[in-house]
Amino acid sequence: MTGAPASAAGSTPSAKGAPGVPGAPGGAKPVRAGKLGAAAVNQASLWNIANILTMIRLVLVPGFVALMLADGGYDPAMRAWAWAAFAVAMITDIFDGHLARTYDLVTDFGKIADPIADKAIMGAALICLSYLGDLPWWVTGVILGRELGITLLRFVVIRYGVIPASRGGKMKTLVQGTAVGMYVLALTGPLATLRFWVMAAAVVLTVVTGLDYVRQAIVLRRSGIAARLAAAREAER
Repeated sequence: MTGAPASAAGSTPSAKGAPGVPGAPGGAKPVRAGKLGAAAVNQASLWNIANILTMIRLVLVPGFVALMLADGGYDPAMRAWAWAAFAVAMITDIFDGHLARTYDLVTDFGKIADPIADKAIMGAALICLSYLGDLPWWVTGVILGRELGITLLRFVVIRYGVIPASRGGKMKTLVQGTAVGMYVLALTGPLATLRFWVMAAAVVLTVVTGLDYVRQAIVLRRSGIAARLAAAREAER
């Protein structure tokens, strides 16, 4: 035992000699370097594969619209290219979320940009189809209204918890994407009839899953309020 205080021995640096505090020996200012280092790490984490896939989806939206509306919107070749862009966007939607969760690549940018990219490509496709007369406007209104409404609902009840994605919601996304993709292609004959029924199934799933999310939100809010009241009563004792 030397009798020296633990801080003097180096176990716990003193406030005066701690790195990054003005007056440290040598006049070094590691705080600034530390902030720059942290910023560099955060910036690097933004450019992960999941976020890159999300950005690709965002970039595909204007390209998809241009292809859909080229030559009046009825050129089969352009519609085929538009379908390819739509298909790539839907596929990347599946992979970016999986990669982010599996490899811990979740970022604030991804949380905001991912749902925007999802709604943008689907909304662009529906609006273009209705504009061209291929799809009734009420179908576009039901699907987009449901998507925007549920997104807002999630934000409203986020203080009480997160509404998890259900199997029905995932099925809705799959059927919805398939139906819209079939409408993007210039199909005729039996395939044109088939796409009508696939879209009908998508609309039904859209409404049913939307109502289920509303039910979950109500239950989540009630349970959250009950838990807060119980905690308040416990604190008063």
